Amino acid sequence: MKEDNFEFFWINSDGEKKLATENLVIGNQVYNEKLITKKGTEYRLWDPFRSKLAAAIMNGLEIFPFKDKSSILYLGVSTGTTVSHISDIVGPSGIIFGVEHASRVARDFLDRVASHRANIIPILQDARKPKEYFSVFGKVDVVYVDIAQPDQTNIAIENCKMYLKKDGYFFLVIKTRSIDVTKSPKRIVEEEIQRMEVHFEILQVIDLHPYDKDHAMVIAKFLK
Repeated sequence: MKEDNFEFFWINSDGEKKLATENLVIGNQVYNEKLITKKGTEYRLWDPFRSKLAAAIMNGLEIFPFKDKSSILYLGVSTGTTVSHISDIVGPSGIIFGVEHASRVARDFLDRVASHRANIIPILQDARKPKEYFSVFGKVDVVYVDIAQPDQTNIAIENCKMYLKKDGYFFLVIKTRSIDVTKSPKRIVEEEIQRMEVHFEILQVIDLHPYDKDHAMVIAKFLK
């Protein structure tokens, strides 16, 4: 096993080097991912085809602000695959406010993830109404947004204004086909970045191919 940092790990499995996190809840699987124990520590393999944050790491993510004790606001947790690995990383002293509006996936998220992990606070609300997140306290270190809405960038910016620390980090997954199917994905990404530049310093843009077609991730720092 090679340890590049203490946030995530590269573990040899089936003859390949694979991404993994140290399992916060021993024996617990979220999406039938493989568990591997090395020197008494249990790790969960992190599938880049199931998690866009893992895909970004595989494609050269340069900034990784998710650390032990970090506070995160996550919009669009869905069934909780990615947020479960962030839960591993921030540890028992970190906290994740996980927002999901769709009731079907929210049930899976509650049953499979949030009910097993004390560092996740589920918020079953519409991300368009950040003032109604009554359980969020203080400002967070990172806002992570993965919602499939045509106005997702504006929704994300309003959430950052309310909850992200100055100089905090913003991760935005852009699902180009959810915004406009008639434009090229490259043009849509450029237009969404232009909307962000008033409030953010753009640090990196990552194409998530081949793990997710027509998806990009933008990493930025909050200026105001």
